Amino acid sequence: MAWLDRFRRRPAPSTDPMELALGAAEVGDHAAAFALWEPLALAGVARAQNNLGACFAEGLGVKRNPALALKWLTLSAEAGDPVGQRNCAAFHFRRDGIEADFIRAAALYRQAAEQGDAPAQDMLSWMLLEGDVIPVDPIEARHWARLAADAGVASAMTRLGMLYHNALGVERNPTEAAIWWSKAARHGDADGQAMLGAAHLLGNGVAKDGVGALVWLLRAQAGGSALAQPFLPAARAGLDPSEFELAAQRAAAPLTDNPS
Repeated sequence: MAWLDRFRRRPAPSTDPMELALGAAEVGDHAAAFALWEPLALAGVARAQNNLGACFAEGLGVKRNPALALKWLTLSAEAGDPVGQRNCAAFHFRRDGIEADFIRAAALYRQAAEQGDAPAQDMLSWMLLEGDVIPVDPIEARHWARLAADAGVASAMTRLGMLYHNALGVERNPTEAAIWWSKAARHGDADGQAMLGAAHLLGNGVAKDGVGALVWLLRAQAGGSALAQPFLPAARAGLDPSEFELAAQRAAAPLTDNPS
């Protein structure tokens, strides 16, 4: 989870304490960053409150303290900071030393999503499909997933592919599903890689391609996706030794150097 805010770094040295704190955090001096954020947080700067909460949550420059993390993240969220809202939601959701409150988490994710926070849009989309906390709504889930995907969130791209694959809130469209899985795969999402590999293996929405299928499935497996496992035996069995070796080489290559 990217707890700390990211700012555009200025070419000239900055005297802005927020930027100085971020610079310290980026080089691993979290104690210095904490010392700069603390007075700002006490003065009511919402993003500094979020970052102070992050320090207490992760034990960055200060002893880890879930109760103080939640205190500062809550102050940031209540002040309307979207990053604070998202991180406070995550804290409620993951039950990190604090009693879980999934309803509160969903509400906070929605607040951040409505302010354009892409990771919160992604999480809200996921929750709208799970149905454990808020009612299932695939149409609204697709809305938030599309916004997150357009902002570059790879897991949202994979989810859009799943919506088209399973006809959730849309007509089933294997080609559209494969398009979104391809985008997710090239952004490094392991589940998207698994589904793209399966699509190539079956010729579902894309051309059948045994070598390409195994490339993506191996990448997905290396990335920890459980979705790859059911398809790997058939993908391996369909290739001769030279094809298998080629797929293994491509799968091991950096994604940016060899996207296929």
